[in-house]
Amino acid sequence: MFSGIVEECATLVAMVKEQENVHFTFKCSFVGELKIDQSVSHNGVCLTVVSLTDDTYTVTAMKETLERSNLGLLKPGDEVNVERSMLMNGRLDGHIVQGHVDQTATCVDVQDAEGSYYFTFRYAFNKEMARRGYLTVDKGSVTVNGVSLTVCNPTDDTFQVAIIPYTFEHTNFHAIKAGSVVNIEFDIIGKYISRMLQYQ
Repeated sequence: MFSGIVEECATLVAMVKEQENVHFTFKCSFVGELKIDQSVSHNGVCLTVVSLTDDTYTVTAMKETLERSNLGLLKPGDEVNVERSMLMNGRLDGHIVQGHVDQTATCVDVQDAEGSYYFTFRYAFNKEMARRGYLTVDKGSVTVNGVSLTVCNPTDDTFQVAIIPYTFEHTNFHAIKAGSVVNIEFDIIGKYISRMLQYQ
């Protein structure tokens, strides 16, 4: 379980394909605090630490994860947003994020809002999935590359998010431009409510 409050950007230093899996090795400031079997969110994808060195850690993504997320598009040197699992004795500053990416979306526009930015994303819309809560709603929550954000101006297949300078500088939003592929996770509460309404 995560909050969508990104701790920092980790740098991918190596990736090794093994059959249908890919092992990703990252470097970040809190490597020394990690343990084997610990969960870490990478661009919103919950992955398990499988090995450690003094300054790197490795996680493994299977085929399903690679197909559903943007992790398969990474190359050494890329930055990913990372967050360790949420402590249950503190404030929930973002929203409830599972680390189970639903699908990818493509950035279709970036607008300068005199210091902040508006990013517009388009995703594949499926009416049946929308009935089950896989959609965005105005002022609702959405996770983009692991960042908890508030939805603006949603349509059937697009939504906007407003990014303040701090988020722009401290996450990989500074590298997102038109054409960039991001991971999105729809709000789990919305999914449960939509599912329950089907049985009314």
